[in-house]
Amino acid sequence: MKKNLQNYLNILWIATRLGFTSFGGPIAHLGYFHEEYVRRKKWLDEKSYADLVALCQFLPGPASSQVGIGIGMIRGGILGGIFAFIGFTLPSVIVLMLFALALHQFSFYDASFIHGLKIVAVAVVAHAIMGMGTKLAPDLSRKAIALIALIIMVAWQSTLTQVAIILMAALIGLLFFKKKDTTESTFTSLVLSKKTGLFSILLFFLFLLILPIFSQLTNWQWLAMFDSFYRSGALVFGGGHVVLPLLEQEFVPTGWLTEQEFLAGYGAAQAVPGPLFTFAAYLGTVINGIPGGLLATFSIFLPAFLLIIGALPFWHALRHVKAIQGALIAVNAAVVGILIAAFYQPIWTSTITSGKDFILAVILFSLLAFWKLPSWIIVIIGLIGGMLLPYLPS
Repeated sequence: MKKNLQNYLNILWIATRLGFTSFGGPIAHLGYFHEEYVRRKKWLDEKSYADLVALCQFLPGPASSQVGIGIGMIRGGILGGIFAFIGFTLPSVIVLMLFALALHQFSFYDASFIHGLKIVAVAVVAHAIMGMGTKLAPDLSRKAIALIALIIMVAWQSTLTQVAIILMAALIGLLFFKKKDTTESTFTSLVLSKKTGLFSILLFFLFLLILPIFSQLTNWQWLAMFDSFYRSGALVFGGGHVVLPLLEQEFVPTGWLTEQEFLAGYGAAQAVPGPLFTFAAYLGTVINGIPGGLLATFSIFLPAFLLIIGALPFWHALRHVKAIQGALIAVNAAVVGILIAAFYQPIWTSTITSGKDFILAVILFSLLAFWKLPSWIIVIIGLIGGMLLPYLPS
């Protein structure tokens, strides 16, 4: 019992630390997770991490949050997933709820240190992609898959393009990569049963079907909020930036909040660590105070939770089938290309806008990759560097 409690507290502590320092959006979060869970803690190996990322690319919802939840579940079951989710999500939820309560008094998201934190994300993601690329695209055939995925993703940027790339890579892997990989994974035990997985998937679709009906029948605002946030979290592929238009359509035309309030919260959401889906906490707080913020957060992340619980038991079994292993080899190579494309747009293009930005990014990358400094020190250096950049000569 004491050992289990220590394990849960450890999951919560590490996830909370990541929740306070993981700036830069979903692609950056995957970099932070890779650095902490794979490189440092060795809770799972490169192949297991890549497979989990590939699974979460298939599922609707916030992919990086689902990866974090999945790692928590692999480490400590459903309760471990809950602790991992709370730790990673709570810091940004609290900040965005406080921002909503003090909307007309504070404007902290244009501060110069935020730019420094974005440059930190550039360094962390570049480091993670180099590590993943070496492991997941070691030969010319897999490098070719990554390159093609990168080209297609940059040329036609959309969620459908990402899904199509993954499906095409899986087909290529089924046909050509069945015997390519013989490495074993440390992801060998999972406490979730298939019965639990089926029940979770059933709940996912049940909520999706009945919430709109009951919302219309009762005309109760709290249920309408639950329905709107749940559907937004359940029907979006591609992460937080994709869900923003859905949320705007749900709440601005209905008069629940103004366009100005929506955009102010969006700006604040860019400035805080953790998942962009926590923007829902801001919206819910604007609409119905702290209880509204808590309900919104629960509602928008619930689909992600149900889907990862439902998918993991079957994924664990399927990933050991030779044909599936071949598909995963190709999908993992394609994911490298997708990550590089996401690194270029929007992370690089929106962050590195001057020679000074590039110099700071190179320094941070070197400290992380060559001097092996922990990511939290890199965050602090990047924060200070961001504040000093405006005072340096161009």
